[in-house]
Amino acid sequence: MHNIPIKTTSSDNMSVIEAIYQRRAVRNFTNDKTSRELILQLLDAAVQAPTAMHEEPWEFLIIQDPSVLQRISEASKKAFSELPPPPIPSASKMHQHFTSPDFSIFYNAPSLILICAKPVGEFATADCWLAAENLMLAACGHGLATCVIGFAVPTLNTIEWKKELGIPAEFQVVAPIILGLAAEKAAPVARKEAIILGWL
Repeated sequence: MHNIPIKTTSSDNMSVIEAIYQRRAVRNFTNDKTSRELILQLLDAAVQAPTAMHEEPWEFLIIQDPSVLQRISEASKKAFSELPPPPIPSASKMHQHFTSPDFSIFYNAPSLILICAKPVGEFATADCWLAAENLMLAACGHGLATCVIGFAVPTLNTIEWKKELGIPAEFQVVAPIILGLAAEKAAPVARKEAIILGWL
């Protein structure tokens, strides 16, 4: 694995390369809520992402109400608990952990940002993921932590939850991203070397 040297800088001066190498999925948050002003800055960074045919298919929903976050978590866990437990022992343990009454799928993060795709073409989902990466790197640059919670996607895309949250029925929730201050520093995660299939 080739690692670039990481400078010790303030978050406001972090380069894009530093953010790429320092961003980690965080699953332990403090109760400190991110301000509306800072979230708007992150959304502005998100919408600078590349977009096919300049469709800009993304729309955003920000949830900071603890009771709503808790209800989404419980609904997602209930849906997950109704699936048969996986036969693999390690996966079965994970199943038990995810369905535990004390477990929050949002890891007690104070903010959840939903990136939703409008039905404008075959690349809308890909565009939304590009916006998600922009948002997460910008958050890292501001000293904030993030994690994509794919576990919540099926629940958020039900008719009932779309209606409650005010998401148009034809939209698709693509990327639910929790956001906040990390309660502890995430450990570095090694990555495999890039596999090159060819160089023509």
